Amino acid sequence: MTSMDAPVVLTVTQLNTYLKSRFEEDGNLTHLFITGEISNFTNHYRSGHLYFSLKDQKCVVRAVMFARYASRLRFLPQDGMRVIARGRVGVYEVSGQYQLYVEDLQPDGLGALNLAFEQLKAKLEKEGLFAAERKKPLPSFPYSIGVITSPTGAAVHDILTVLGRRYPLAQVVFCPVLVQGEGAAAQIADALERMNRLNCADEIILGRGGGSLEDLWPFNEEIVARAVAASRIPVISGVGHETDYTICDFAADLRAPTPSAAAELAVPDQMELLLGIQNAKIRLNAAAQSKVAEARQAVDLLAQSRVFQKPEEPLELRRVQIDRLEETLVSSMRKKTESAKACLSRESGRLNALSPLAVLSRGYAVVYGESGRAVSRFREIRPAEKIQVRMHGGRLDCTVDKLHSDLLKPDGGVDHEEKHDV
Repeated sequence: MTSMDAPVVLTVTQLNTYLKSRFEEDGNLTHLFITGEISNFTNHYRSGHLYFSLKDQKCVVRAVMFARYASRLRFLPQDGMRVIARGRVGVYEVSGQYQLYVEDLQPDGLGALNLAFEQLKAKLEKEGLFAAERKKPLPSFPYSIGVITSPTGAAVHDILTVLGRRYPLAQVVFCPVLVQGEGAAAQIADALERMNRLNCADEIILGRGGGSLEDLWPFNEEIVARAVAASRIPVISGVGHETDYTICDFAADLRAPTPSAAAELAVPDQMELLLGIQNAKIRLNAAAQSKVAEARQAVDLLAQSRVFQKPEEPLELRRVQIDRLEETLVSSMRKKTESAKACLSRESGRLNALSPLAVLSRGYAVVYGESGRAVSRFREIRPAEKIQVRMHGGRLDCTVDKLHSDLLKPDGGVDHEEKHDV
């Protein structure tokens, strides 16, 4: 700056640039820690930058956290959260406002990992990923068991030892993955997806040994929790020690306190199965012997019954019944026959009375013309016609010589003189 006698007129940009440089030269402002309460938090920009304010009871300071730093956060900042921010103070030249450029953010009082754990747990629980109705039952006698863990840790040895001792019939499908550090969560989620896609196991054991919260953190990642919840194959989570809980434990179908316990829950104990078979065999033999004894007693009672002592009695009774039925049947048939004969005799008499043969037996005759038809009228016959005369005892073949009509005269007499000579 020049002396008061020769003032210099600055532009707004020059002023803001000068102030920015002064802030950057002050070592107290380039690396400091600020505690306060978050307000006006915004994270919806596509850039990934976080914008918020830090305030205490009297004052407020604007703050920004660029995306390259925000991506490292283990938790999601929220309004009202007390935090400790590490960064520097600078001037934003465009608006002339100074603000805090945050490079790291930690919860004040509660660790970042603990806060991230609680936030993710609440989020997934609200979505229903931990609901009891989503849990799938474990198979009683699994044929193949998927194991997802580190190939070098003690967990895989413990799991294989327990499986081999308890249920050696099951096949183990092992998928080695990282269980801590960068990239571990992605490997675990990919292993779960591949086992489901290939359908290579009846159930899956996902686990690792104990460690710090940071060591177990891959099992608290959202990508792992969603992969466990989406698995069609039942998943047993055996992560850490008995007092360790992870998000994976809540999403799994069954939580085991240790990897060894997960293996014990995954399969039945062959010794218990053999003992159960032996007990079932004993009960079966006892039941069979009891049934045989009951059947033998029933046979003995039947053998002592009257039907077995005198087996001919029922047959004799049946024979008596048959004889009575036969007698009844014969009597009934006789009555039916006699009734039918009487009826037949009556009807025969009626038919005989109406029969032409009966008429012939009384001295009458029937004349048949050359056509073979019976002649009922005098005028149906012509002279010289050959006729048959049927009478009682035989027939006559005749030729008509003369016709004599019995027609009445006009005066009432009978004309016997009408003749037809041949």
